[in-house]
Amino acid sequence: MRTYIGRHQALSTDDFVELALGTPVELWLGVEGESEEERAARLDAARDILAEYPDLPDVVSRVAAEVIEAQAPELFNIVPLVRPAGRRPRGRRAAA
Repeated sequence: MRTYIGRHQALSTDDFVELALGTPVELWLGVEGESEEERAARLDAARDILAEYPDLPDVVSRVAAEVIEAQAPELFNIVPLVRPAGRRPRGRRAAA
């Protein structure tokens, strides 16, 4: 299956994320062996982008959830835990 973002084909997960976000993944995660100066410049650029696009974290979360749902839907199969009747969680007191 081929995945396209606009007119660009995403050949890898990193391509998909970069095309979906419009920024390289390394901008947010850094790279191994980067100097303090490189790290400071990267974080500076990230702050500028977040200042210009304050909704970006929400977009990232939505894109990540959509990818997980499409590629690994079993990760969203959640079974609620049921507490036995009459048991309260520790650390809470009954109201007087």
